[in-house]
Formats: sequence, structure tokens, C-alpha cells
Amino acid sequence: MDLKQLEYFVRVAELGSFTRASIVIDVAQPALSRQVRQLEVELRQNLLTRNGRGVTVTDAGKLLLEHARGILHQIERAKEDLGRMRGALAGRVAVGLPPSIAKRIAVPLTRAFRQQLPDARLSITEALSSAMQESVTAGRIDLALLYNPAPSADIDSVVILEEDLYLVGPAQPGGTADGEVSLREVASQPLVIPTKPNSIRMLVEAEMANIGCRPTIAMEIDGVAAILDLVIDGVGLAVLSSNAVLTAPRPDAFAIRRIANPQLRSRLALAVSSQRPATLTQQAVLKLVREVVNQTMNGSAPPA
Repeated sequence: MDLKQLEYFVRVAELGSFTRASIVIDVAQPALSRQVRQLEVELRQNLLTRNGRGVTVTDAGKLLLEHARGILHQIERAKEDLGRMRGALAGRVAVGLPPSIAKRIAVPLTRAFRQQLPDARLSITEALSSAMQESVTAGRIDLALLYNPAPSADIDSVVILEEDLYLVGPAQPGGTADGEVSLREVASQPLVIPTKPNSIRMLVEAEMANIGCRPTIAMEIDGVAAILDLVIDGVGLAVLSSNAVLTAPRPDAFAIRRIANPQLRSRLALAVSSQRPATLTQQAVLKLVREVVNQTMNGSAPPA
């Protein structure tokens, strides 16, 4: 048994597929399958059940998965401890950011990371919260900022920022960006809104259902930039945070009204896998991300 075999097995088990695992770890699928099979032969146990849709983990595989995660984590800790003898934390940390957040914090986060962790490596991925939550669970990224993460036994998350949501429309000559709009009135407006399971889409539908109404959907499209382009083109209105509008190329092209009665707020959470204890380098990056968000984003973080 060697560490590569354990790492390959863990990735296949977590992703549920040799194909997906081969892409993530950049190893040819036949070689990956061969290494996992050699592990099974050595242990004289079937660890995975192959089927047409991928693989499932056997009882023996579940037991090994628990041990393997701990072993691989201890290896990372050992590397970090040896690295600290040179006076610094080391290793690679993969961070996931929603696109609207990435526009605000990617540069200050990278700058602070280089200053505080010069021997470590930072990787930033931009994606929607639902996709990043899956990536954290599967181990493709180490930590992520997620909007309104769905409850999961595989994720530990803490809310670090709350943002009001606004009804966004094109700016009118002589108009104003001030004022409020009720959620029931928002439901009557044609909306350009992301597809499910986007976090804002799910939040809007859930809160509207609580007051006995549902959104009027003019068009479904993913991506803040595309949504704002369609708002300018007159297709409909959008529900977004003020930050999403402020980071647009022309924020003055939009008028926003805060949604109230009931108030609609989006929660930004810092999430990690509950199955993998964070290494010391990852813990340092968690603290760094929280500091950068608090310093950069509008609004204030709730108390810990």
C-alpha cells in the first residue's frame, strides 16, 4: 500500500466515478483503475462496486475511506511541521469564490496571502455557490465562500456577512436609486433570474412561498453580468445584492430598491469540509479570507 493508492481511492470514492477522479487528479483512467484494483488485491477486499453510473463504496471501502482521510491529513500536517522548521507555513490551498465576491476580494486576498504566507501557494476558483459546495465536499477545493449554503453533514460553515437584496432595474432619467419595495410587489414584476439551484433563486422562491406568492419569471439565465445586460435591454428586473451592481462595469446604469416587508437578505458563509480537518496552512487562509471580507465588503460581519 502506498500513499498514491490511498489518495486515488479517496478521490474515486468521494467523486463516485473513475472518470471524474481521473480529470480532477490528472491521471489516465486506466492507470487510476489499476492502482485502486492493486489496493483491493493487497487488502483482499472489494472497496468499490462498479456500475454503469460510476462507483459506490462498500462497507470495507467506507472503513478504509475513514482511515485514509486521516492518514493523508497527517501526511499534510507532517509536511507543514517540517516546513515550519524553515520558519513558514507551506502547501497549496484552493479557495472558491462566487464571481461577484471574486471581483472585490481576489486582488486584496492574493496580496495579503503573498505577504503573510510566502511559502504557500494559493489557487482561486470562481463558480456558483451550489457548484462550489459540491467541490468542497469532493475535496476539489479546500474552502469556499458560499451564498446561503444548503444544510449538509459534509460541510461546516459559518456566516460571516449578511447582505440586503435589491430589486434592480435600469436607471431612469431624473430617477432615484433610493426607496424600498415589498416582496409581494417584487413577485408581480417580470424577473430575470438564475436557474435552480442558484442560492438567490432558491431564497427568493422560498421567501415568496412563505407569503403565498411566486415569482413572475421573464427569463432564466446564470451569471450576474448576463442578468444585468438583460435588465438594461428591458427583458425584466433582477434580484441582486448591491455588491453585484457596484462591481458591474456601469453601476450608474441601474436603479436599485431594497426589498422589504419581509426583508430579503443573502448570507455569505465560509465553508470547509467536515470530513477533512483543516491543515494549519488552511486554518491561516480561513482567518485571512474572513479578515479580507470584513475589510473589503460593504456591511459588517455578524458576531462569531
